[in-house]
Amino acid sequence: MGRRLRGLVAAVMGVALVTLGAIPSQADQYDDQRAQIEARQKATDAALAQLSAELEDTSAALVQAYADLQGIKAQIPVAEAQLKAAEDKLAELQAKAQVIAQRLDAATALEKQIGDQIATDTQRAEDLHVAISRMARDAYKGDLATSTMTAILDSSSAADFVQQTELAQVALRTQTQALRESDEIVAVNRNREARQTAVREQITELKAEADQNVADAKVAKDAAAKHKAELVALEKEAQAKAADIEKQKAEQQAKADELKAQQDKLESDLKAVIAKQEAARRAAGKSPIGSTADQPFINPTSVNPIYKTSDYGMRFHPILHIWRLHAGVDLRTWCNTPIYAAAAGTVQWTQYRYGFGNQVMINNGYWKGKSLMSSYNHLTSWVVKPGQQVKQGQLIAYSGNTGTSAACHLHFEVYLNGSTTDPWPMIAK
Repeated sequence: MGRRLRGLVAAVMGVALVTLGAIPSQADQYDDQRAQIEARQKATDAALAQLSAELEDTSAALVQAYADLQGIKAQIPVAEAQLKAAEDKLAELQAKAQVIAQRLDAATALEKQIGDQIATDTQRAEDLHVAISRMARDAYKGDLATSTMTAILDSSSAADFVQQTELAQVALRTQTQALRESDEIVAVNRNREARQTAVREQITELKAEADQNVADAKVAKDAAAKHKAELVALEKEAQAKAADIEKQKAEQQAKADELKAQQDKLESDLKAVIAKQEAARRAAGKSPIGSTADQPFINPTSVNPIYKTSDYGMRFHPILHIWRLHAGVDLRTWCNTPIYAAAAGTVQWTQYRYGFGNQVMINNGYWKGKSLMSSYNHLTSWVVKPGQQVKQGQLIAYSGNTGTSAACHLHFEVYLNGSTTDPWPMIAK
C-alpha cells in the first residue's frame, strides 16, 4: 500500500465516531437544531400546561424550573439519537474507505502487472528485431544459405546440398516465425496499453473518491464534535437545573406546610362561624333545612360552557413527591375577567390569605340541612364587602393570579359544615 493510500485509510479511521445520517450540510445542522428545540419546547409547554393546572399553589419559579428540566430531558434523547446516527454514518465511511483502499490496491497492482508485461514483451520484440536484422545482414554477406540456387552453387556434394537447403529453410522459417511473433507482441501490447489506460483512469477515479471520502470524514468529524458538545452541555444544564430545583424544594415544602396550616385554620375559622350561626339559629328557633336543590351552584366564571382544569381530591406532587388534598376545583378563566356568585348568600369576608391570595368567602346558608359556604380564590380584586347580601350570578370579583398560583384561574372551594367537599357535582352545567 502506497503512502497516499495509507494516509487515506489513516485519515478516515481516525475520524471521531460521530456524524449524522448523510454528510451534514448547513441545512442538515439547522434541521438537527430545530428537532432538538421543538422536542424541548413541546415537553416544556406540556409540563407547564399540566403543572399550571394541577399545582396552582406551587411557586411559578419552581414550576418553570421543573418544566424547563422536562424540556431538557426531552431534548437529550434527540441529541443522543443524532449522535447514534453519527456513529452509524462514520462506520459507513470507514467501511467505504476500506473498500476504496482495497480497490485502489488491486488497481495499482494490476496497472503495474500490465506495465511489467508490456515492458517484458516490448523487450522481447526488440530482441526479435535485432535477431532478424542480424540474420538479414548475415545472408547479405553470404554467411547463410538464403536460396536453393545458392545451395546448388555452393554445394560440393549431394549431401552438402541437402544440408545447405535445410539450413536455408530453417533460416527462412526462423525469420518468418520471429516476424510473426513480433507482430503478435505489438498487437497484444496495443490491447494491454488500452487496458492500462482504463486501469489508470480507474485509479484516478478511486483516488478522487478517496479524497472525497476524506473530506466527508472531516465534515463528519466537525459535526460530531458539535453534537458531542451539545450533548455534554445539555447534561450539564440538566444537572444545574436539577440542583436549582433541589434548592427551591425546601422553600416550597415550607410553603406547602404553611398552606396546609392555612387550610386547617380556614376550616377552623369556618367552624367557629358555623358554631355562632348555629347558636343564633337555635336561639331564634329556626330550622336548618335551607335549600334542597341537587345542584345549588351555577358557573361562577365568564367562560361558557364552564371548563374545569383540575379536579378535587388527593394528588401526587411531582416535584415534592408528596400526596396532598386539592381542596377545590380549578376553573378556566382569564386574567381580570368577571367572577360571579355561584349561589346567593352573605359575604363572610374579603381578605388576602396566604396561598389562596385574594379571597371572597360567601356564606350560602344551608343545603340539605348542612351549613354551605363557598370561596373564590387567587382574585385580582373584589367588588363586594363583608356582610353584603349577594344574589346568585351577581358580580363579586375579578379573576387573577394572586397567592401561590402559576397562572390566572379560579380556584373554587365549597364547604359543608366547615369541611371541604367536591364542588363539581354541585354545579349546574
